[in-house]
Amino acid sequence: MTIIGIDPGVNGAIAWINDGKPCVEKMPDTLQDLWELIQDIRRCEMATPRFPNEHGCHAYLEQVHSSPQMGVKSAFTFGNGFGHLEMALTAAGIPFARIRPQVWQKELGCLTKGDKNVSKRKAQELFPSMKVTHATADALLIAKYGTQQTK
Repeated sequence: MTIIGIDPGVNGAIAWINDGKPCVEKMPDTLQDLWELIQDIRRCEMATPRFPNEHGCHAYLEQVHSSPQMGVKSAFTFGNGFGHLEMALTAAGIPFARIRPQVWQKELGCLTKGDKNVSKRKAQELFPSMKVTHATADALLIAKYGTQQTK
């Protein structure tokens, strides 16, 4: 099974773990690039030998909201992007769950309270062979959270 973790937003990322191997990409810039990435992840899963009790992909999409600090345009852009992610997953036939940041952070022992360095350190600890950045840390951790939910 392939588990996908998504940190929505322009500065977010999409991570996936297939057969224990983590991969991550910065959030695509265009709808076409987003769709192609989702299709590539789906194809990756389909190319992996399956075991009797494992099948398909499942995504975990961070359930975040616009904040009062956001302007009208950025709040609209953020919500629009969130909808694009939901639609891409739906069109690809990938079931998904929305997960609040506090839930996955608590489960992984990295409550950030707004400090992105906390999640970056935790992701680097869990994925030492990868170059973790602020843009990719949360997506990797959300995917890791997802692997723990499907055991």
